Amino acid sequence: MSDFFSSGWSIYIAAVTILGLIGCLVLLVIASKAKVMAKDNSTGHVWDGDLTELNNPLPRWWMILFVLTIVVGGIYLTLYPGLGSTAGALSWSSLGQYTAEQDHAGAAMAPIYAKYAALPAEQLAKNRDAMAIGERLFINNCTACHGSDAKGSKGFPNLTDDDWLYGGSPEKIVETITHGRRGSMPAIAAAVGNADDVRNVANYVLSLSGSPHNEIAASAGRAKFQAICAACHGPEGKGNQAIGAPNLTDKIWLHGWGEDAIVSMVTNGKTNVMPAQEQRLTAEQIHVLGAYVWSLSHRAESVTP
Repeated sequence: MSDFFSSGWSIYIAAVTILGLIGCLVLLVIASKAKVMAKDNSTGHVWDGDLTELNNPLPRWWMILFVLTIVVGGIYLTLYPGLGSTAGALSWSSLGQYTAEQDHAGAAMAPIYAKYAALPAEQLAKNRDAMAIGERLFINNCTACHGSDAKGSKGFPNLTDDDWLYGGSPEKIVETITHGRRGSMPAIAAAVGNADDVRNVANYVLSLSGSPHNEIAASAGRAKFQAICAACHGPEGKGNQAIGAPNLTDKIWLHGWGEDAIVSMVTNGKTNVMPAQEQRLTAEQIHVLGAYVWSLSHRAESVTP
């Protein structure tokens, strides 16, 4: 209930709940008082000539069940959070339950992770049990973006190749997982010039990787690239891992390939976020996960989990 926009919603939920229980009690009292509406204990309604609606009291078992329902409901609302933002006498919450279960699981797994904590990633990558744990951590936390095969998709890096925006050493991978990354390509079309200048630069970028391009346009775009783009991507277009600037000389395109895709990037810019996992995973888990991610691009030096 902590996501209410204001305390008024909490009061509203609590009032509706309490009035609902009171309404059930009132209904029970009214129904329990049988009133004879005719001398033959009927309501006076007759259908099909001889089908008479009687005014009999409710069955006792039904009455008992109804009362128990109200009593149990009242006990539940007293002990557990059900009246708006009221915590309840037991102070139970789904978050607290989740945290307790995570702490219990962490305590159970601590001896296992402690065994791997001192081992370098290169050695862990050869340990089948450690890689099985790493694979499970990856499936549970990383596949939503990078895919179950870790090959990523448009906008999400492929982790099985050797192309790394911020570096592919085990230490850099652990750093990325722990603190996350925020990569930003600013919209620089205005600095480049007019639409033709932007397309010229796009063709020059394509030429760096030997991709199909317009040679005349690429030649015209070289000077603009050197003056504006080289600050991040380097004079040769090989990128800069210190700031996450991609290498433009290979044929790996994170956000789409071709002149139009590059023009769109230069014109509109792009911001990508890799969320930090330090609040979700322990340092020991990240160490094992980092070793697993490292192993994906070093198959010859690792085992298959």
